[in-house]
Amino acid sequence: MAAVLLSIALMVLDHRRNHLEYLRSTLAVLLYPVQYLAGLPVLLSETAGHAVTSRKQLWSERDRLHEENLRLRARLQKFAALEAENMRLRGLLDSSFKVGDRVLIAELIAVEQDPFRQQVLINKGKTSGVFEGQPVLDANAVVGQVTHINPFSASVLLITDAAHALQVQVNRNGLRTIALGTGLINRLELPHLPNNAAIQVGDLLVTSGLGGGFPPGYPVAEVIEVRREPGQPFASVIAQTIAHLDRIREVLLVWTMDPDNRPAIQAETDELSPKAATEPAMEAVE
Repeated sequence: MAAVLLSIALMVLDHRRNHLEYLRSTLAVLLYPVQYLAGLPVLLSETAGHAVTSRKQLWSERDRLHEENLRLRARLQKFAALEAENMRLRGLLDSSFKVGDRVLIAELIAVEQDPFRQQVLINKGKTSGVFEGQPVLDANAVVGQVTHINPFSASVLLITDAAHALQVQVNRNGLRTIALGTGLINRLELPHLPNNAAIQVGDLLVTSGLGGGFPPGYPVAEVIEVRREPGQPFASVIAQTIAHLDRIREVLLVWTMDPDNRPAIQAETDELSPKAATEPAMEAVE
């Protein structure tokens, strides 16, 4: 009872007047070593556990990275072997290995004023080596094809023109088809794909290189819509061009073949666009 009464009296004095604050601080300093020693075993066990766990994690991470490095090196060897085999096959086919294509930068100086024609005029012509049927690109993808040349300018038919057709393939699986212009500045149509064709939204379309008009492997468009209707033989596939044809200011003229030895590109172009031989009226870009 005396201890209880003394405890109550000390609590009242401490709560009301803080007379025991100095005593509490002194006792805390004196008792700190005891508290530290009491908690030391737990602290040591936790530190040792973290050290062991971290060491195990480091060893595990090292082993994983080592295995991944071996796998990547094995794949690199395979790619090197495939590249060497590709070079040998190209040698057998008497075809040189292309490191890059020769290009020439040209600027747009006019656009077609007819809303149903997708055509532009550039400031490079015959004096710069431009030839009819020459592929035209921008920094992102395929833009079009030269259809008419003058000494200092040339007309370029865009791939979205309703009279233009381009042989493409799906980059994911190599499926080949033909992309037709729709007359809209950023839309292409793939009308000849059966309903069970292996194509889906998001597929990248690249040039197939067939027909000699465009070099293979250049991006063209991305599939944005695939509709398969029961009873219809072909699917309705719409793609969006990767090149921003309504905003381009500069284009790249590409030389991938000798213009004197190239296939009859102009004949194909004339078939696609009978009016290509006549330079249309153009409206200067403001």
